[in-house]
Amino acid sequence: MITGIDLSRAYHDDVVRPLLLGWRPGLSYAAGRLGSGSDVLGLDDATSRDHDWGLRLTLLVDERDVAAVDAHLEAALPAEHAGLPVRFATTWDPVVRHRVEVATPRGFARSRLGIDPTTDLDAAGWLALTGQSVLEVTAGAVFHDGPGELAAVRDRLAWYPHDVWLHVLAAEWARVGQELPFVGRTGVRGDDAGSRVLAARLAGSLLRLGLLLERRWPPYPKWLGTAFAGTPAATTAGPRLDRALAAETWQERDAALGAACDALHERQRELGLPSLDGPATEPFFDRPSRGLGALPELLRDAAGDAVRGLPAAVEQWVDAVDVLMDGPRRVALVRGLVGAAPPRAEVVPLPPR
Repeated sequence: MITGIDLSRAYHDDVVRPLLLGWRPGLSYAAGRLGSGSDVLGLDDATSRDHDWGLRLTLLVDERDVAAVDAHLEAALPAEHAGLPVRFATTWDPVVRHRVEVATPRGFARSRLGIDPTTDLDAAGWLALTGQSVLEVTAGAVFHDGPGELAAVRDRLAWYPHDVWLHVLAAEWARVGQELPFVGRTGVRGDDAGSRVLAARLAGSLLRLGLLLERRWPPYPKWLGTAFAGTPAATTAGPRLDRALAAETWQERDAALGAACDALHERQRELGLPSLDGPATEPFFDRPSRGLGALPELLRDAAGDAVRGLPAAVEQWVDAVDVLMDGPRRVALVRGLVGAAPPRAEVVPLPPR
């Protein structure tokens, strides 16, 4: 089966590029398969083809060329390529039209991130990003980048500044510490459903931690486990998380989650990041369950005053999909918390994922 990336590459090389350069030989542009879609992450399969999959391409040009390029493609593109329709509707746009997204590099990045990454990436700006929004700019394949602007944007978004990274790690460990003891507490009360729900929530946070430790942007939840499976910590923490999710008793869940925390903490130590002298977990007062040691505080202190008092990354405290997909709304939330005005930015609606 041809992948979405391979399909888009052939579409660019065989159809779109000849049409552009035959029409305007000196046109400077970048092209790639960017934005939404499992194929951008290289994870599409046969199931992915039932919607929003096909001849899709992102084409980035100078602002003065956007409208003319889009109009030329609408007029010149064939009806189909490789047996697939060139023009089709999507879940976010019922209009049947070509799906070459034409934008400027800055405008495209802003439409995904909610901010201009060339000017607005102070600490609050970084915390307003979601991993998925960054991946929609940085993860896809690039087929051509004449001006080099796209590469510059992607380089800048490679990872958090060091102090912000430590701040985000501290926030994720804090999320774990806030609920880890409750897996046992609910179990003692006979609330097995509550214990299972808490274990699943904690497993999600620990999967994210495994990616954050390796400087990898976490994708949205559908692909979180797949992304974690490719990390070094997956060999040690992964089986323990599997045991926690499959456990029949709260005692097994509590033990397995604690062991997963300790495995991720050990990976943190291997990476030379601030770590406790002993394990990450400890007895929770006199109760028969595990709690987290002072790991969040250790990381916050190491992060320093530049990020002290800032909120966690937005996806660490917001789980509403409608908010997480709305870049300007995310930015307004975070900047509102830190008392700063949102930056001026065009509001570009994002397609659903």
